Formats: sequence, C-alpha cells, structure tokens
Amino acid sequence: MAAVIVEGGVDEGLCWHLGSPVAEARRIADGRGVLPLTNREVLEIVGEDRLQFLHLISSQQFEGLAAGEAVEALILDAQGHVQHAFTGVDDGARLLAWTEPGRADALVAHLMRMRFAMRVEARRLDGAAVCWAGEKERLDGVRVACPFGGVFVVTTSTPEATVGTWALEARRIEAGVPRVFVDTDEKTIPNEIGLWGTALGKGCYPGQETVAKVHTLGRPPRRLVRLHLDGSLASLPALGAPLRLGEKVVGRVGSSALHHELGPIALALVKRGVAVAAELSADGIAAAQEVIVDPDVGLHVRPRLQ
Repeated sequence: MAAVIVEGGVDEGLCWHLGSPVAEARRIADGRGVLPLTNREVLEIVGEDRLQFLHLISSQQFEGLAAGEAVEALILDAQGHVQHAFTGVDDGARLLAWTEPGRADALVAHLMRMRFAMRVEARRLDGAAVCWAGEKERLDGVRVACPFGGVFVVTTSTPEATVGTWALEARRIEAGVPRVFVDTDEKTIPNEIGLWGTALGKGCYPGQETVAKVHTLGRPPRRLVRLHLDGSLASLPALGAPLRLGEKVVGRVGSSALHHELGPIALALVKRGVAVAAELSADGIAAAQEVIVDPDVGLHVRPRLQ
C-alpha cells in the first residue's frame, strides 16, 4: 500500500502509516523499520573550541565527549526555561546535530551570537536528512542511538519509509521520552521533563541556578506524565490542549498516539500539586496518569517497553 501522509501539524508531510500501524509497531519492536524524518533540521558545529563552547552555554556535558557518542542538550534562558534543544554526535572534527522543524535558524543564530572570540562556526546542512531505523536495519550515514530504541541516521539520501509516525510516536510515548517543543512549552524547565539533556554534575551555564535549586529542594512546578486515555472514544486530544481536573486547568497535553497494545496514550505536563491517582480530562477525554517524572525530585522514571 502507498504511504498515507500526515496532513497537518508539526510532522506534516511525513509518512503516517503504510496501511497497517499494528504490523509496523511490531516491526519496530523487532528492530526493523525505516522512517525518514525529513522535517528535522540538520546543522553542523565546527572549530577547535566547539566542545568547550557548547559545554559553557548548554545544560549538557561536552568536555571529554568521545567521538561517536550521542548527546542531547538544551540551551536555557537565565530563568532556566528551555530555549533551544538538539541531539547530535561529534566525530572528532565536527558536531553534527539536528533539531525540531523551524528551529535550526534560531539555534544557529544563537550559537554564532554567543561564541565571542571562541573558534566556532555553526551552519545549516540543508542537504542532509535524519531517518529513524531499527537497529537491525543497515543505512549508510552517521548512526546515533535512539533513546526509545533503534538508531537515528543522518544521511544525504532519503530511503523509502517502511513504518510510519503513527507507530513510532506510540513507541516514543510508551518509553516516556519527551519531544522538546512538542511536549513542552515556553515555561518548561529541565526538571519537569526528567532532566532530559541535562547533566547535573557540570559547572555553571545559563539557567543552571534554577536547575540546581529545583533539584536540591525537589518538587518541580510541573511533571511529565503518560496519560492512558479513554479508549471508547474515536478521537485523540489536540496537541497543546488543556488538561483539566474537574473544571480547573492543571496542565497541558503534548503528543498522543494509538498504541497497538496500550491503546490511546499521550504525554502531558501536569502541575505539581495534582495527585498521581487523580483522573483528569484531556481535551474532554478521560485520562489516568502514569508516573514518568518523579513528582518530588524531577528525575525520570524509565518505564519498561512492551
């Protein structure tokens, strides 16, 4: 069957499914499948000071980064809110990275503005594309381990999709891995999403005081949860929809998907004071919470994949 294309939203234009999302989900679980993520924007950071520079301005540990080691990083404002996010790998000569749709130009501009006298250059790589592949697949390009299974591959050629975003997003939500700028908003601090892309043991960087204070005192303002949604309804909540406890808005719904075993699931940010056992309403759909980020200390609790 020909690919069914995503018609709107952040992943518009990607393959949604190829006729059987359940079979595609099983293929993913078996380490198979390829999905071009052509909407991800690729950049490279070069110059002999690049790792020191990134270490100074980001939440992640870059000093001593081994060639070929995957890294996820955030750049925060002075109050600790996430401003930029990227995943990448350094090969000893350059750091190859990618970010969400529409985010690369602002990230490159920020890096160039912050470099001062350091020997660093950042630029878009418009000829490169990111793909997700099962670990048993063999694609040419730079391969980076994916936190919800399989690998990301940065390549100059775009293979055909054999799985779609339906199955892959369900896998990611099942694993409790947030997608920054999809499952987060302008108020998000790293502690709310389980310190994704954040190294607690490193020294000072913009926003570090907030991260350290919240970690020391515990109880981040919000926490990432997985929602198990009422499966009797045909719809899924809209991205960014309010999450309610009764009539009171207590959070924000992120990405959602229909999982082949768990049924309809979603990620959401919920306020600290909301009881874990409380049943919520996600865009009018009844939703039970499952802990992903510890509500007291903001550490990520990795669920086991099915």
